[in-house]
Amino acid sequence: MDPDRQRERYSRQMLFPPIGRSGQQKLEAATVAVVGMGALGTVIANHMARAGVGTLRIIDRDYVERSNLQRQMLYDEDDARQARPKAVAAQRKLARINGDVFVEAIVSHVTAENAEELLDGVDLVLDGTDNFQTRLLLNDVCFKRGIPFIYGGAVSSHGMTAVFIPGKTSCLRCLLGAGDSGGDTCDTVGVISPIVDIIASFQAVEALKFIVGAEGAQRKGLLSLEIWQYQSMDLKLPPPRPDCPTCGLREYPSLHAAGDGGAVTLCGRETVQINGKKPLDLEQMSAKLAPACDVQRNPYLLKAALPEGERLVLFADGRVLVQGTEDRARAQSLYDRYVGS
Repeated sequence: MDPDRQRERYSRQMLFPPIGRSGQQKLEAATVAVVGMGALGTVIANHMARAGVGTLRIIDRDYVERSNLQRQMLYDEDDARQARPKAVAAQRKLARINGDVFVEAIVSHVTAENAEELLDGVDLVLDGTDNFQTRLLLNDVCFKRGIPFIYGGAVSSHGMTAVFIPGKTSCLRCLLGAGDSGGDTCDTVGVISPIVDIIASFQAVEALKFIVGAEGAQRKGLLSLEIWQYQSMDLKLPPPRPDCPTCGLREYPSLHAAGDGGAVTLCGRETVQINGKKPLDLEQMSAKLAPACDVQRNPYLLKAALPEGERLVLFADGRVLVQGTEDRARAQSLYDRYVGS
């Protein structure tokens, strides 16, 4: 960036001694990935873009709905009306916030098959996801590749965050074991926006510390906050477990898990996701479904209201959301009937 433009845009940030001009240059040279562009991810990406991170890779599988607007700060009502993919809508907004940042938007479901490719070449991974299985997958990729991983989660009025650095700290799997696929989610018990902003901001500041090399200032523990009654704990991370499959044994089990094919119920959303085996031609599918369904389409996805009452959302990468049921067998039946095997 031109030095005069840099001084103007980032003057207040460079006046902060731990960053200064040299730290700003490190930010501009960094490549950061934010996985999940929901509530946490939009706040994180906003901070990273405004701070001047050189390359920002944002990855998300979903599209904007009205229920997102209460807490997902980069989206507006037009994004919801147009059902824009979150990564695309966020890229559009971030480009208007800071045109000097290269924002790479990827509309994709992160799986064991593509996770390493999606995170190739990044300096840091920030967690904006909403489930522990994906977090454990990111954890495995990061510890295999030696990439710091900044975890965050928020639900109801409670949130947690921690920084995991390969070779220096334990990993997320040391804390969670195999993880928990159940538990409360925003779709089952709700969430208030302030806890999202607080946790994501803690993640963002740890990202800044890492990028500028302020190792001594990095937080060493798992921070847990409840902001309605206000309770806080900062628990020291345990040492790496020698028998941990990720940071101890280096087996990275999430990267060797069975493929994500078949039907998966999305907790609390009355939705089943079916991961197709091949990409979908949305124009062709629109023509196929239009005689029997009410079809809406944009360049990234197709929505079809079925005569049976359920709704299909088709993505070009082959994923299909069957909305209106949590019955996997019924979802698969509707998928086979309208999309085909």
